[in-house]
Amino acid sequence: MFIATSAGCPTPKRPVSPLSIAILAALATLSTESALAQQTPEIQEISVFGQGQTRQVQSLNAEQLAQFPAGTSPLKSIEKLPGVNFQSADPYGAYEWSTRIVVRGFNQNQMGFTLDGVPLGDMSYANHNGLHISRAIMSENMGRVSLSQGAGALSTASTSNLGGTLEFTSANPEDSFGIMTNASVGSDSAQRLFLRMDSGTLSTGTQFFVSAATQESDKWKGAGEQNQDYLNLKLVQPIGQAVVTAYYSDSDRAENDYQDMSKDMIRRLGSDWDNYFPDYARSVAAARGNFTGGVNSLDDAYWNASGLRKDDLSYVSLDLPIQDGLSFTGTAYFHDNEGQGQWGTPYLATPGGAPLTIRTTEYVIDRSGFVSELTYEMGAHTLSAGLWTEDNDFEQARRFYGEPSAAFPTRDFLKFQRNPLLTQWEYAFNTETTQLHVKDLWQATDALRLEFGFKSVNVDVSAKTVVGDNKSGKIDTDEGFLPQVGFVYDLNADSELFGAASKNVRALIGSATGTSPFSATLAGFNAIKDTIEPETATSFEIGYRFRGDGLEGVVTAYNVTFDDRLLAIQQGSAIIGAFNALANVGSVTSKGIETGIDWQLNDQINWYNSASYNLSTIEDDYISGTTRVNTSGKTVVDSPEWMFNSELGYEVDQAFAKLHFKFTGQREYTFLNQGDVDGFSVVNLSAGYRFGQMGMIKDLTAQLDIANLLDEDYISTVGSGGFGNADLAGTAQTLLTGAPRQMFLSIKAAF
Repeated sequence: MFIATSAGCPTPKRPVSPLSIAILAALATLSTESALAQQTPEIQEISVFGQGQTRQVQSLNAEQLAQFPAGTSPLKSIEKLPGVNFQSADPYGAYEWSTRIVVRGFNQNQMGFTLDGVPLGDMSYANHNGLHISRAIMSENMGRVSLSQGAGALSTASTSNLGGTLEFTSANPEDSFGIMTNASVGSDSAQRLFLRMDSGTLSTGTQFFVSAATQESDKWKGAGEQNQDYLNLKLVQPIGQAVVTAYYSDSDRAENDYQDMSKDMIRRLGSDWDNYFPDYARSVAAARGNFTGGVNSLDDAYWNASGLRKDDLSYVSLDLPIQDGLSFTGTAYFHDNEGQGQWGTPYLATPGGAPLTIRTTEYVIDRSGFVSELTYEMGAHTLSAGLWTEDNDFEQARRFYGEPSAAFPTRDFLKFQRNPLLTQWEYAFNTETTQLHVKDLWQATDALRLEFGFKSVNVDVSAKTVVGDNKSGKIDTDEGFLPQVGFVYDLNADSELFGAASKNVRALIGSATGTSPFSATLAGFNAIKDTIEPETATSFEIGYRFRGDGLEGVVTAYNVTFDDRLLAIQQGSAIIGAFNALANVGSVTSKGIETGIDWQLNDQINWYNSASYNLSTIEDDYISGTTRVNTSGKTVVDSPEWMFNSELGYEVDQAFAKLHFKFTGQREYTFLNQGDVDGFSVVNLSAGYRFGQMGMIKDLTAQLDIANLLDEDYISTVGSGGFGNADLAGTAQTLLTGAPRQMFLSIKAAF
């Protein structure tokens, strides 16, 4: 079978691997040879609305996460929660160049992310201090995802959580020995194989699991692959009353990128337009200015593009009861990363070779840290104090690699490039982080619980110029008192009021890209290095939770004041790689309301709904050179005013089905609101059957998932190529179209 690429050149589709066929065939054979074990599955809550929390919190547990197609990013799983704007150009929500999450006007690099308490950094594509959750853990090993839309917990190890916090928790090993496997196939030659072995509880009390997975898929348009290999290990060892937990993750990710689009490109070339690969001759001709097929610029398509990431993440933690009411937890963690973002650029020719080169942005992370907390229960008070320290070495470089032949390509975009032709710039950053928090949780009365505390944040960044403009120097963020207070008041056994207020900071970062002073031009860096202020946010929220027979819900109102908002304004097309124009636009205000309701109508039917209204507005103009840019009163980019989710779940005997609808309102993608994308709706469907025990198989489940059931044509990600002030001509190349209808079949078995 063949598909036509955007360049008009046929590319063979990857066949389903023999291992996939063998597993599917074996499971199918076992299912036909065994008698059906009748069992009625327990109906699972769609979400937990954080009863008893002083903050707006929702969670999804392992059973709920398992309802998504295998390999789905945990980020995508929370898109149905109130106030969450999640976008991705692929159906899994795992394609990192495209993944974006915005909550209450804050984008993901203004949020906090942790796995088992270990900081994951700001989860941006060019992450300088962590890694994406899709590389930190396999979706099958996820135990819980908890979202705080407003203030995260004081103990969260993050210096970027101005807005919400996402806390990911890995599943623990099972009590009994067992083997779990999952094989899935789907659209665009997608295939995923997962295998996990649990030791059960050994004579020493030890429990552990070892799991491996491989995932491969062709892009849904154009040509190229998106692949990942994983390894996860987790061990839990009791030692007396204490418990030691160890975790290790290895991830090797290589994915060809989709071409960033503009409105003009979509009109001229269609929403399924993509890069030239594998038509090398056409890309060479275009680099020489010989355009064909509606192409009219160098930026309409590039030869190829990709993102490569290799990560090793590990931690060892100790939970230690010291005496009655006094306990200690501590986690030491380590993370190594190597990454390259690659673009086949026509803006620099290879001397004596092709009229193009491979332009990379390269990343190396070597970080280690320690997160600890001491908790003491004293009557009606639960006192806690914690310390987080991290040392992070981050190297970043812009390099070019030659293509010596204009007749045929010599470099593979799914492999790390070596032996550069040119290093344009290279910087080495060291970031030292210290965060201290103190908190008191006071059960003031039977009905009233109060929480108050503060954290102190100190982040020192030093930069060394290896190649390029001299932007060596030091910047620091020092906030000694960031308070947080909250309350929960029980109106009765089934309803409560809650509220919280907090102040948070996003530390200045050491990076040559993003909203960092080191990402500015040399002149811009010299102008701001001694005066730049970190972003801060003061948040207030108040809400009402209720639950009864088969019904629970939440209503929350919030107001956020965001000071010293930094904008990284893209200069020219992203592939040119010009340094940003960095602007402080002063204050931003976000206000809105979020609602969620989960209704178990009967034993078979569950109906979940969430809706949110958000108005995030820039309050000030800013000065660019000598020009005033009139951003005051403009809506913050990528912040839809209205979002709505509705999900209908049905279970009877062993059969189950789920229909999910999401509406996302209009979004701006320029700071002056002179460029927007229309609102859209997407419907997803999943259905399956739990066969139960069948012979040697303890549990067998088959599931069919259809993403974008109605084949909606829409723009998913905005800002993929950065944000600018305006786009009146519709030529800003910073949009990604959403995936069309996709289907996936999974067979899950436990032995």
